[in-house]
Amino acid sequence: MILEQYYIECLSHASYLIGDESTGRAIVVDPRRDITEYLDDARRHGLTIEGVINTHFHADFVSGHLELLAATGAWIGFGEAAETDYPIRRLAHGEHVSLGEVDLEVLSTPGHTWESISLLVRETPQARPTAVLTGDSLFIGDVGRPDLVNLGDGSNTDLARAMYRTIHQTLLELPDAVTVMPAHGAGSSCGKNLSAELTSTIGEQRRTNPSVQPMSEDSFVALITDGQPAVPEYFHVNAALNKGSRAVLDQDRSIPAVTAEQLRAELAAGTRVLDARTPDDFAAEHLRGSVNVGFDGRFAETGGMVAEIGDRIVLITYPGEEQEAAMRLARIGSDEAVGYFNVDSDGTFTAELAELLQAAPRTTVEELDRLLADDAVTLVDIRNPGEREFGVISGSLPIPLAQLRSRIDELPIDRPIVVHCAGGWRSSVAASLLRAHGIEQVSDLIGGYNEWIDHNATA
Repeated sequence: MILEQYYIECLSHASYLIGDESTGRAIVVDPRRDITEYLDDARRHGLTIEGVINTHFHADFVSGHLELLAATGAWIGFGEAAETDYPIRRLAHGEHVSLGEVDLEVLSTPGHTWESISLLVRETPQARPTAVLTGDSLFIGDVGRPDLVNLGDGSNTDLARAMYRTIHQTLLELPDAVTVMPAHGAGSSCGKNLSAELTSTIGEQRRTNPSVQPMSEDSFVALITDGQPAVPEYFHVNAALNKGSRAVLDQDRSIPAVTAEQLRAELAAGTRVLDARTPDDFAAEHLRGSVNVGFDGRFAETGGMVAEIGDRIVLITYPGEEQEAAMRLARIGSDEAVGYFNVDSDGTFTAELAELLQAAPRTTVEELDRLLADDAVTLVDIRNPGEREFGVISGSLPIPLAQLRSRIDELPIDRPIVVHCAGGWRSSVAASLLRAHGIEQVSDLIGGYNEWIDHNATA
């Protein structure tokens, strides 16, 4: 048996290739749109990809099932409750998908969504199960949230109750030695306490996962519906794209460089400009109206928070990062990155754009304390609800980053605004987004809440 995991940090997303060496047959589970890696590995192992299974309708990225169909002719499988605009193989609870010796048993595991399934993997039909691919049902350290995209009848509470049964009547009934291989890891918005570990076992989760401990159904529902991260607006778009027919991604796509003159024209036309440099370099100088979404962070997900899917985008990047940045956006269906402009090797802009450049104001924790003492600032906390449970700066206005673009009108603009997150990366995104929407007196807190709490603990 061949079982390969593919993990991308930018989306905290795991996908899988499962193959049978004796027959050369394989399937891919929960693929992303850039499918070259699956095809290359299948070729290297002498495998033919004959099927692609999505454990559910993903919301945080556009799945690569249509790309794999176009490249290989593979059938597309979903749980029985799935409704799509393209032909699918409906996979029922207890059904077996054979690759020869390697056997996959379908487990109906609703809760994150109604059509959610898991795949129990055996090296032979008679063998004890080796692994379970749990999609977004059982994570390492948590379970899937029930409120992302409810595409069927019923409420989020109904889904949460279904998840309780999935965990306690299906997944925890598996042997302790079975390896747990989920579709997401730490940082994903699909849960609130996901571990950085990429695999675990049923036994380890039974012992250590707070969300699967013995508790009443009502207590479980309360636990998994409280304190979840804010939902980025593009999630609903991605779920719809995954249900429907759409254009497949060109695996060899390459966006062109734009000249300084072309960049001026794009700015004048209202094109979104995403600056993928670090917050420090962005603060030193950036194009007026651009939004800082650092390439070294959750670039794709955050890009989807600050720009609509379908928006025309120009990227500002360090040399060599431009094509990967465009591909990361394409993974969430943002295919309209029309070009890039590279800064110089030292991270600065060419002199010919000098008249378009400005610095970004930033605030230290000492300055923030003085402003708060004088009641001279509006402080906006863009962390997620679960983060605020660990502490807040008194008087801060909570608006999670994922909701900021749609809630800008709630911000008072009669005095300066300081934005803070946990460490300073997201606050640079938020402050630049507000300035791009015409709010001039905005700065971000250097070091974020972590720096503030350290400073005030020792002051």
